[in-house]
This record gives sequence, C-alpha cells and structure tokens, in this order.
Amino acid sequence: MNIIKYPARSEWKNILSRPTLNTATLRDTVLQVLGDIREKGDKAVIEYEEKFDKVKLASLEVTEEEFAEAEKVTDSTLKEAIGKALENIRTFHASQKFEGQKVTTTTGVTCWQKAVAIEKVGLYIPGGTAPLFSTVLMLAAPAKIAGCKEIVLCSPPNREGKINPAILYAAKAAGVSRIFKAGGVQAIGAMAYGTESIPKVYKIFGPGNQYVMAAKQEVSLHDVAIDMPAGPSEVAVLADETANPAYVASDLLSQAEHGIDSQSILITTSEELINAVQEEVGKQLSVLPRKEITEKSLSHSKLILVSSIDEAIEMSNEYAPEHLIIETKDYMQVAERIVNAGSVFLGPYTPESAGDYASGTNHTLPTNGYAKAYSGVNLDSFTRKITFQEITREGIMNIGPTIETMAANEFLDAHKNAVTVRLKS
Repeated sequence: MNIIKYPARSEWKNILSRPTLNTATLRDTVLQVLGDIREKGDKAVIEYEEKFDKVKLASLEVTEEEFAEAEKVTDSTLKEAIGKALENIRTFHASQKFEGQKVTTTTGVTCWQKAVAIEKVGLYIPGGTAPLFSTVLMLAAPAKIAGCKEIVLCSPPNREGKINPAILYAAKAAGVSRIFKAGGVQAIGAMAYGTESIPKVYKIFGPGNQYVMAAKQEVSLHDVAIDMPAGPSEVAVLADETANPAYVASDLLSQAEHGIDSQSILITTSEELINAVQEEVGKQLSVLPRKEITEKSLSHSKLILVSSIDEAIEMSNEYAPEHLIIETKDYMQVAERIVNAGSVFLGPYTPESAGDYASGTNHTLPTNGYAKAYSGVNLDSFTRKITFQEITREGIMNIGPTIETMAANEFLDAHKNAVTVRLKS
C-alpha cells in the first residue's frame, strides 16, 4: 500500500483519484451485443451465453425443478443466515415507507404526493468468482415491500447451465417473480428491450463488471432507467490513535478482495497506526484465499497521514467514499460532519461487511465519487412519486389571476386562456 504523509490540499485531487478503466475499447463490443439482442431476442442471448459463459442453453428461464434442487443443496446454516439477513433488510426498508400529506397552498387549492411502485424491475446478479446472493436480498426485498408487480432476475449460469443455488434460494425467499440464465451485456440488453422469454422492465438494478456497467449506461440513454452510475467498489477508513490496527487492516482487506480495481484508503492522524496497520495487512493477507486479487487491489490503495481530525473529515468528504468506516474516540461527533458518503459504519465493532450482508442497510451504493449527488438503493428507488392537485371554484378565483399574469409574460396565451375561460364562467 502507498503511504502518503501530510499532503498539501493541492495534491488531494491526484491522491484521491480512483483506478481508471479504459471503456473506449469495450464500447464497440457492448453496442454490438446490445444491437444483436434487440434484433434477435432469445436467439442472440443463447448465442452469447455460449460465447461468453461457455454454456449451450436449450431455454433461458429457471424451472421449478431447478428451484427445488437449489432448496435441497443449499446448506441449512446458510439458509438460516439468509433468513435472518432478509428479516433485517425488510425491517429497515419497511421503515422508509412514504406517507404523503394533503397540503392547502391557497384557499381552495389542495396538493399532495402519492408513492407508486415501479411495476416491472430487473435485477442483475453477478455469478462469477463471487456469486452475490446477498445482492438478491438487497434488491428484491425493497422491491417487494414497494409493491413492484414483476421482479425479474438475470444471472449467468455455470458451464452445466445452472445458476448458483444460493442465488436461487435467496431469490425465492425474497419474492423474485422469474429468473433467467443470462449474464453480462446480453442480460442487460434482454431486460432493457425484452425478448421472447425475458420481459422488458422499466428499471434495472445491480452491480457487474465494466461491460455490465457500460451496458447499463448505454441502455439508460433511451430505453430504461438504471439504479445509478457505478464503478469499482471502495472503502475509506477515518481513524485516530485509538483505532485497533487489526480491525482497520481487516476492513481494508475486506474491500480489496472484491476485485483488482477496488480501492481501500486509510485517512488517519496517527503515524503509529499506519505502521501497525501495514504490519497487520501483511499478516492477514497471507492467509486469504483471494490473495492474488487482493494484492493487486492494494497496489493502488493508500494510507494517508494528516495533521488533524478536521483535515481528515474534509478529505473524506472530498473523496465521497462508497463505504466510510469511522474508528475514532468521538466517532458520533465526527459522523455528524460527514456530508458525502454512501454508507457510514461507526465505531470499532461495525465492519463494512455488516452492511454488505445482514445489518439491514442496503449495500448497493454510489461509487467513484457519485456519493456527492446520489443515494444508495432504498425503498424510494423502487417507487415514483406522482403529484395530485384539486382546485375548487373558490380556488381558481384565488389563484387564477396569478396564473394569467405569469402565462401572459411567458407569451403562452393558450395557458392563460385555460384559466380565463374558467374565471369567466
């Protein structure tokens, strides 16, 4: 890991930069696949599954027999863990339900909002080196609570044509409507355009590699909404001399193992902590199964020494991390000053992996600095808010002249007339 001591503010932009991916070279591939899916539907999905996932599929939809097999082979301890995590996720997201209130803005003029579920949503769940069944819970649970009528899920099959059983079990438990064997760009295209088997949805959620991210951004231009722009996963740990080096090292490593383009950053006021964390990282890394991936990620991760907690907070807010862990003696006071972060983890006993799995908060979060403008996935992500208004005879008399004046000054006479004919009657 790179150690940086007392950087000048002019250096922050460069220090806090993320690993960059050259997406120009993959865009042609993405556009080609999306075009084929739009034109040839299921046939193209099956062809690309054979090309990219090395499996020849006779059909795309997961059958009831496959669900039953997944139920049978999933370990009972894992089933119990999924059940407990699902319960916590449901509890937290149910608390976010919107209750609209009618407001009288002028006598006779009443306005209100109503939250309405997005009818059809698509969930993309990666299934490669890390089959993310936890993401199934994070996306399907709030979709179900919101009232989405159709919850479609796509995940890549293995070379035997099967989706990871834990993904199938979690999907069934969380209330997914239908599941399809499709990965990568072809899955995003199928949900965006619709095929003979896979329904077109109105919004697509879920993480993926650089091809999936590029495909989501491409289809969002004209065809379907997406959850948020996204990039590689990241964590920042903000710590002082009271932090436990073993805890900090474990948090940095848990993020680094996501992928070679993930980033882990420590911002601290303690040089002794940096030295101790570096030693702990070496110890813990040596026994990790994903050591090779983690080492590559750590090569562009950073341990940054700053002069004060105030400076650490400012740097964290500038970085706007996806995950922020605060391990300081006064972490609640520090947290009050955080304005840019996807999800915040407070104190020595709150690892980021708690939010990734089972505390109840959502782990689908803005990366790459988008936390300055975007929220993570929540119940609102699966709804739209429709406004309503009712104006009585007295109300149009009260507000009508204001509308007429404004419309006339924008030279929109038909707008003005829509009020005038009512006032005259």
